[in-house]
Amino acid sequence: MAAFLLGAVLLIVQPQIVPSRPAINSKAEASSQSIQRELLKKTSPKNDFKENIHSNGSCQQLPQTIIIGVRKGGTRALLEMLSLHPDIAAAESEVHFFDWEDHYRNGLQWYMNQMPFSYPHQITVEKTPAYFTSPKVPERVYNMNQSMRLLLILRDPSERVLSDYTQVFYNHMQKHKPYPSIEQFLVKDGELNVDYKAINRSLYYVHMQNWLKYFPLDHIHIVDGDKLIKDPFPEIEKVERFLKLSPQINASNFYFNKTKGFYCLRDSGRERCLHESKGRAHPQVDTWLLQKLHEYFHEPNKKFFKLVGRTFDWH
Repeated sequence: MAAFLLGAVLLIVQPQIVPSRPAINSKAEASSQSIQRELLKKTSPKNDFKENIHSNGSCQQLPQTIIIGVRKGGTRALLEMLSLHPDIAAAESEVHFFDWEDHYRNGLQWYMNQMPFSYPHQITVEKTPAYFTSPKVPERVYNMNQSMRLLLILRDPSERVLSDYTQVFYNHMQKHKPYPSIEQFLVKDGELNVDYKAINRSLYYVHMQNWLKYFPLDHIHIVDGDKLIKDPFPEIEKVERFLKLSPQINASNFYFNKTKGFYCLRDSGRERCLHESKGRAHPQVDTWLLQKLHEYFHEPNKKFFKLVGRTFDWH
């Protein structure tokens, strides 16, 4: 099974996938889908909710699974890998329905219209990394579907901070706009600037507490982004089991691209890698500053490990 470089790799040319709806495995899920239909009717003007049905029998569905984050954790790689499964239909772009007020006001009918067409046996998936750190999102997702299966991909918090900066830096460079050095963000009055947004996004236990107010831990699968980069297949196998999918993705779907230096995908004889914007080198940071980052995240990481009952190989 071909593999992706996640936290520092790939942004594949997004495949045209048909999102779908998972088979109903329990009365709770059936009830949840019934509730979704009622919500759609209530949030549609004049109750004119319309199901968009294609002539081939596929239709647009609300997602049954959402990749909620984390930003720069490898969400694109995870989505592309998961899309290798024939029972997965993935939304092509980040919808930002639950975290952008302008989008949320449009209602669930609008949200569903952003989903790809899918068949009844498929699971529709959308990913918006900003969901994990947005305070209002957990309750909004819960109000739509209490049985939602959530995917959260995390990597070493310090590395995530550097990757966060790197993305914004290159975005400015492409527009020929100057951007401060990372030290100007990380250091304030000679100390670590804990008010830097990128650092706040890496305080995983803070944001996880908010999600656990609405969803039990067994509804949130945490993907180890650092392991996904090094050996993607075992991590994807775990995702298949969590989503109750038949084991369809194989080790042969992943291959290491020596030129790019990370894993790429092989699907039905077609090979593809994430976009070149993935896997960019991080800026050089002084050792003392990296140590400050590691020290700062030490206690928050311990709290997160205790919260989820699992440890990760982070600094």
